[in-house]
Amino acid sequence: MSIISAHSTAVQAIVGEPEVVEDASIAESSAAWAQLKDAAIAIREMQIKDGSIPDAAHHAAARDLVAAITSGIRSLAPAFAHDADYLRASVVDFDRWVDEGFGVPDFLDSLMAFQPQQHRVDGIRHLVVFPMYTQNGSSDRLVEALIVETIWPEFIGALEAGDYGNKLFVSLRLVDFTPGYDTNSAVLFPETVAMREIPSFTWGAIFQDREAARYRRVTRAAAAITKLDLPERAAAMLDDQALTERAFVMWDIIHDRTHMRGDLPFDPFMIKQRMPFFLYSLEELRCDLTAFRESVKIERTLRARVDAGEEITASEQEMLEHADLVQYAVIFDRIFRFSITGSRVRNYDGLGGQLLFAWLHQRGVLHWTDTALAFDWDAVPDAVVALGDAIDELYWRSIDRPKTAHWLAAYDLVRSVLTPNPASRWARGLPDEILAGAPKGFTDAVLDDEFPLSMFFEALDKKMKPVIESTVGIRGTDV
Repeated sequence: MSIISAHSTAVQAIVGEPEVVEDASIAESSAAWAQLKDAAIAIREMQIKDGSIPDAAHHAAARDLVAAITSGIRSLAPAFAHDADYLRASVVDFDRWVDEGFGVPDFLDSLMAFQPQQHRVDGIRHLVVFPMYTQNGSSDRLVEALIVETIWPEFIGALEAGDYGNKLFVSLRLVDFTPGYDTNSAVLFPETVAMREIPSFTWGAIFQDREAARYRRVTRAAAAITKLDLPERAAAMLDDQALTERAFVMWDIIHDRTHMRGDLPFDPFMIKQRMPFFLYSLEELRCDLTAFRESVKIERTLRARVDAGEEITASEQEMLEHADLVQYAVIFDRIFRFSITGSRVRNYDGLGGQLLFAWLHQRGVLHWTDTALAFDWDAVPDAVVALGDAIDELYWRSIDRPKTAHWLAAYDLVRSVLTPNPASRWARGLPDEILAGAPKGFTDAVLDDEFPLSMFFEALDKKMKPVIESTVGIRGTDV
C-alpha cells in the first residue's frame, strides 16, 4: 500500500469512532482492531530506522494515522480493563509524538505502565502497541500492534511458586499482529521499545505457541527425513499443539531463570558485552541443559514417589507428564531446528545445536547408521546432563581466570567436540600480539563460521531448508 493510499484508508477509517469492544475473546475480529492494525501498518511506511518520521510532507497523513490508532485503542480498552493504565498512557505517548513533530518516539511512560507479569492467568489477553524492533524480525523501531493471550497452566504456577521462581517470566500466545511479527520473532521484550532512557525491566515474554508450532513442523519433517522412530511420548507432541505449548512453557521458565543463576564468571546479560560468539552458544546451551537436567530430576523424583505408592497433587501429576516432553523438546529443537536455522555468520544457537548432536554421537547414545538416526533413550539423559556439567565446570573454573583465558578455555571445550574451520586462527593458536593485546583482538580473530556444519548437517540442511523457511510467521493454528 502506498503512503497516499494508506492516508486515504486511514481517513475513511476514522470517520466516527469504531464501536466499543467489551469482550477480549473477539477483539481480533472487531472493527476497532482492524482500524488500529491497518493504521499501524500504514504509518510504518513513513518511519525510518529510529522510529521517527523526518519527512514533513508525511506529517499530515501521519497525524490521521495516529488518530486512527488511538481511536482503536480507546474502543478496545474496555475489553482489556486490567491494562487500563497502560492503554491510557499509550494514547498519551502517541499524542505527544504527534505534538513533538514525529521525532524519535518515546514510549517509556506507557512501557512502565504495561506490567503483564502481574496478570499471569491462563487465557487472559493483552492489547500491545509500541514503536519497537522485533528480535529475529525487524531491526527498525516501527509501530507494532499485537493481541496476545497468556499461557499459564496451573502446574506452571506451582513450579514458579516452588523451586523455579521467576517473577519476570511471561508466556504468551500470538492472536494477531503487525508485520514485525510476521517473521521469526518469538519474544516480546521491553528493551526493544523506543524510549528516552533505559529503566529496570520487570518482565520478558516468549510466544510459546510459535515455538511449539515451529517445533512440531520441523521435528515431523526431520524425523521423516532421518528415518527416526520417535518414542510414543515424543510423537504425541507432533499431534497436540496445546501439549507442546505447555512443555515449552516448562522448558522456558527454567531456561530463563538460569541466566541469573549458577557460578557465573560474567554479567549474565551478555548482550552488554562483546565476546566471541561461541561464548553465547555455551550460555544459551547451559540454560537449555539446565532445563533438561531439572526436568530429569523432576521426572525421576515424582516417578519414585508414585512407584512408592505416594499420592501426588494434580499439579505434580502435570509436572510428571510434561517433564519427559521437555527433554525431547530440548534435544530435537536444538538438533533439528537450531543447528540449521539462520545464516552461518556467528550463529551461536546453530553452534549450540551442533555441539549437542556431536556430544551425543561421540558418547555412543546417538547413532547415524545406514542413513537412519537412532537414540539409546535410556542412556540419553545422563549423557545430556554430562554436557551441562562440563559447561558448569568451565564456568566454575573461570571465576578465577582472566576474561580472555576464559575465552580460550571455552574454545577448547567446543573444539574438543566440534572440528574448527581449517582456516581458523584460534585453532592454529593465536599469535603473541593478540594474546598480549586487548580482548578486541581475540574477538576479531574469530571467523564468522568458526565451526562449520558437519557433513550430516550439510545434507540435512539441504533437505530441511524449505521446511525451516515455511515456519516464518507461524502460529499455533497453522499446524
